[in-house]
Amino acid sequence: MPTPLSHPLAAPAPTPLPPAADSDRRRTSASVVLRSVLEHGPVARSTIARLTGLSPASVTDYCARFTERGLIRESAVPRRSRGVGRPHVPVDLDDSRFVVGGVHVAVPHTTLALLDLRGRVVRSRELPHDGTDPRRVLARAAERLVGLLREAPGCRPLGIGFSAGGWVDRESGTVVEHPLLGWRDVPVREPIGERTGLPVHVDGHARALVNAERLFGRARGSRSMLHLFVGNVVDAAFATHDEVHHGPRSQAGAIAHLPVPGGTEPCACGRIGCLQAELGERTLCRRARAAGSIAGVNPVHLVRAAAGGDATAVRLLVERSRMTGRAAGMLLDILNPDVVVVTEVGAMSRPDCLEGLREGVGGARAASVVPSSFKDHVLAMAGGCVALDVLYRDPLGASPEAI
Repeated sequence: MPTPLSHPLAAPAPTPLPPAADSDRRRTSASVVLRSVLEHGPVARSTIARLTGLSPASVTDYCARFTERGLIRESAVPRRSRGVGRPHVPVDLDDSRFVVGGVHVAVPHTTLALLDLRGRVVRSRELPHDGTDPRRVLARAAERLVGLLREAPGCRPLGIGFSAGGWVDRESGTVVEHPLLGWRDVPVREPIGERTGLPVHVDGHARALVNAERLFGRARGSRSMLHLFVGNVVDAAFATHDEVHHGPRSQAGAIAHLPVPGGTEPCACGRIGCLQAELGERTLCRRARAAGSIAGVNPVHLVRAAAGGDATAVRLLVERSRMTGRAAGMLLDILNPDVVVVTEVGAMSRPDCLEGLREGVGGARAASVVPSSFKDHVLAMAGGCVALDVLYRDPLGASPEAI
């Protein structure tokens, strides 16, 4: 006679999850718990369980682990739900212990920063380039970042995020191509890691700022997001369901050579009217110098000239924002995201430029286009949020116990 477990009508034994799938599930659960504390803290564990759909026991276990690692702490004052019932002790981020370092390499300078767990810039420095040799640029950045960490002796570094424009390969930790710097196949992770003794995480700045927005900015909670970065480099990034699209070798978002209808600027690629050639800060500042509005190559000086009443400076900024809006509208039509975030100096600084940006987009979707949440620290956020994204995606793996 067959045993109950071998009877042909008996329910089959459940198939255990493969170790990798179980690890992914635990990583995802840990991530949503810490994200809930970030977004809602101080918050009761029971509320986290309700928000995440996890069992109260699982939430309690993850919170205990995060507390051991110093990522969260219990609130000093117990609370009652709506003033009644048994008091509970809420948990909140412990933003007093840890920082991440940030390195962003732009065309004229490198930005260094320390960020706390809430994405707030604790300290920052700007290093003007004295040349573009990658070994020199990265060595100076690492050395100065170590000095910046010494200025925050009470904070323990979890790691370093590096970002730049151009083609940056996250997996290999390499700047594959940055034409404006003249960089090609430049390893970044190893030289910075060797000089600092910290883990280094690498990504493109447009993708890094998507993660900054979804963790700390206006796009938090959106199901899909497009980010358009318009500086010396013009590139983009797209995320859906909390996942940023990288593509093979992290080449997604390369839009510098998309054609602009009616464009007149010659591009280094040999064509006329490429997006980066039309919108890049080099073109903007060259036009501003020709008009006598500024003398240098810093677009912030043009913003100041506009604020001081220079009508030509205002016109140049608004025209550029309007053209940026046309580019954003084209990408919006293709990808149809919930929100479009634009990092562009005019739209971040002036209401008339933001209006011009939305006019360039046109139609009912223009209201979904917003400027960056990080006007004063956008490049610091671009560096540091590469590391903070790693922490919030895998808070137990990226905790100090694993470093």
